[in-house]
Amino acid sequence: AAEPAVFDLDPAHSFVHFEVVHFGTSTMRGRFGPLAGTVELDHDRSRGRVALRIAVAGVDTGVPVFNARLREPDLLASETYPEAFFVAERFRFDERGTPLEVRGEFTFRGTSQPLSLLARQFGCRSESPQGAAAAREICGGDYVAEFDRSAFGATFGLPFIADRVRLRIQVEGIRRETPARP
Repeated sequence: AAEPAVFDLDPAHSFVHFEVVHFGTSTMRGRFGPLAGTVELDHDRSRGRVALRIAVAGVDTGVPVFNARLREPDLLASETYPEAFFVAERFRFDERGTPLEVRGEFTFRGTSQPLSLLARQFGCRSESPQGAAAAREICGGDYVAEFDRSAFGATFGLPFIADRVRLRIQVEGIRRETPARP
């Protein structure tokens, strides 16, 4: 049987974007990243594993004073909890072996809750970087998820700033070379 493929996230193409309705009038947006982590896919057995680290202190809304406010203890608490994590081993694949959903545990502000990432698109390609001896496989996709920030203790501004947070995750991973067997 073929070994599962392990992909290291490409920091140039892996980010979490977030959206929160602000005072019922507009949607505030920002991003975290780059993401760090690995994705393991075993298409033959319809299994997978994801382990992601998100540096929350790197929040970027495009407004430096707002970024600083988001890092405060009543919102991101980035000094106490500098990273958020997503770990998952429950995948749902289509008949071609494409991941449709990834279900796991999201840890934010020291609290863990279930979270489901739904695929909006997923694909793989081969690329031969300049000077490389062989082509490498690159896979990636776009995923969405939603959660209530109050479930993690981030209650500042409720109800004026919405409780529901929408995540838009873009990931791209580069397949590790598998060592030759003796």
